[in-house]
Amino acid sequence: MNSHTGYSQFERFTITRTDAILSIEITGTTSMNMVDGVMHRELSEIWSQVCLDREAKVIILTGKGERAFSAGGEMSWFAGMDAHEKDVAIAEGRRIVIDMLEVPQPIIAAVNGPAFGLGATIALMSDIVIAADHAVIADPHVVLGMVAGDGGGIIWPWLVGINRAKEFLLTGDHLDAQTAAQIGLVNRVVAADQLQNTAREMAEKIAKHSLMAVQGTKFAINSILRDTANVVLGSSLAVERRTLDTAEHADAVNKFLSAQRRRQGASK
Repeated sequence: MNSHTGYSQFERFTITRTDAILSIEITGTTSMNMVDGVMHRELSEIWSQVCLDREAKVIILTGKGERAFSAGGEMSWFAGMDAHEKDVAIAEGRRIVIDMLEVPQPIIAAVNGPAFGLGATIALMSDIVIAADHAVIADPHVVLGMVAGDGGGIIWPWLVGINRAKEFLLTGDHLDAQTAAQIGLVNRVVAADQLQNTAREMAEKIAKHSLMAVQGTKFAINSILRDTANVVLGSSLAVERRTLDTAEHADAVNKFLSAQRRRQGASK
């Protein structure tokens, strides 16, 4: 496995290639691989580059380390945003979703731990989702006074049905990996120490097939999701942007940061 220099501009992702399989590892600045401004921007850029990668037949998307796939947005990033940065983040959010749906290569998400918020979105918008047995999935936008506008309203209803999607998006409740598999949110659950091998075996199996057949099949099925994105994404991001300016959102972020500081102080 070798580092792929064609992606060397990305700071928050480690890209490696083994034969025709490209591995994208979310490499955040925290052990929970949380999304900061840099990672959010790079998420809006990386998929358009993957689309042009003629050497890659299958993508494996996972998180660095053993603690998390990605635990969503860093609260300090939210707290520091001005109006322009909020507008930029919304525009980037649109590109993340649209570009992910346009990637011709199958994406296998190897969910190696908690996947929250945007972390859950990019995991679930992958084509096959394999979760470690200790993984937890949630979209807690509402807990932070935000609309789940960055893709949750697109992918959750297709995977688990509209009313069940509403239940989890309106409560922000967490799902353990086993429950997620039972309701169809993820494809399968495996022991943590077997996760990467299982994802690679799946990738190798797909990579053996005709490139045109595989990519054409994905393109045809993703027409459903592209149509849904055309209907949902603009309005969902618009109302999410409005919630970024509310007192409820600011209070939720401040409470989270205060609790975080208390925990850090207690651990010293």
